[in-house]
Amino acid sequence: MTPDSSTLIRSLRRKRSSSEDEYAKPFFKWAGGKSQLLHEFDSRFPEALKTGVLDRYVEPFIGGGAVFFFVMQMFPFRESVICDANEELVLTYQVIRQDVDALISLLRDYQSRYDALDETGRKDLYLSVRAALNADRKGFDFSSYGPSWIERAAKLLFLNKTCFNGLFRVNSSGEFNVPFGKYRNPGIVIEFNLRLVSELLKSTTILHGDFSRCLEYVDNRTFVYLDPPYRPLNNSSSFTSYSRDGFSDQDQVRLKEFVDSVSSIGASVMLSNSDPRNEDPTDHFFDDLYQQYRIERVMAKRVINSNAEKRGAISEIIVMNYSE
Repeated sequence: MTPDSSTLIRSLRRKRSSSEDEYAKPFFKWAGGKSQLLHEFDSRFPEALKTGVLDRYVEPFIGGGAVFFFVMQMFPFRESVICDANEELVLTYQVIRQDVDALISLLRDYQSRYDALDETGRKDLYLSVRAALNADRKGFDFSSYGPSWIERAAKLLFLNKTCFNGLFRVNSSGEFNVPFGKYRNPGIVIEFNLRLVSELLKSTTILHGDFSRCLEYVDNRTFVYLDPPYRPLNNSSSFTSYSRDGFSDQDQVRLKEFVDSVSSIGASVMLSNSDPRNEDPTDHFFDDLYQQYRIERVMAKRVINSNAEKRGAISEIIVMNYSE
């Protein structure tokens, strides 16, 4: 029987340490996060990954990082490269790597302020932080690291932990636009985990940009995991707005060409995405696009939907360029 995600996490903790806490976990709440599918991925990882033949890890859409944190602590990688088109996300990863103590100090302050307020006050605090984040964006320098990055990362994490459903969503101007979440006891600052994440990131190359930036880091000893913005299941379920430029079907085709390129180099590739056949059994977009590769379907629980009745199990696809 295939173990579930909690069993895998317990195994990982035993591998890393005798302490139940010494496992770096995602620090962002993230729609479409892959923690629930780790057991499905683990049973499909290439054998060369488990034996150490593949010693470089590349993830061009890092998102919440559930797969990254899992594989980097489970397997003997020599180096890792992560990338994302969302500059806010990349900024936060950079800050955690470089200035985790300063970030924790700011988050402690947010936690204290939030805890001391009633619901109305908490909403007001949330809206003021969101407004400040969006106002500062217009002149913000995402190219030069400095103290303003730490303050922005703290705002982003505070909003992420207190917004509705933990969504990360921006409009066409790049402004964060998720409403308040009304949580009673949000974990705005989880210090021990942030420090573990910081240590893990110190040996990781962090890039901002299109997935194609990662091509130069791929060789025949590389494992590439791809978790692009999901292709919407229907016209009302688009979760591609994690970056202001979105991710179109044309981008999905470009990504397939990227898979072809890294496959020709000799890298091993795994890709996951939503299954369009959940909504339309005749929609074979990914089956046609990746017809020369191995495609398998697994079940996952959809936890974010405006209609609670539609938060059940759906099919997702896993594409692989290897057979074992």
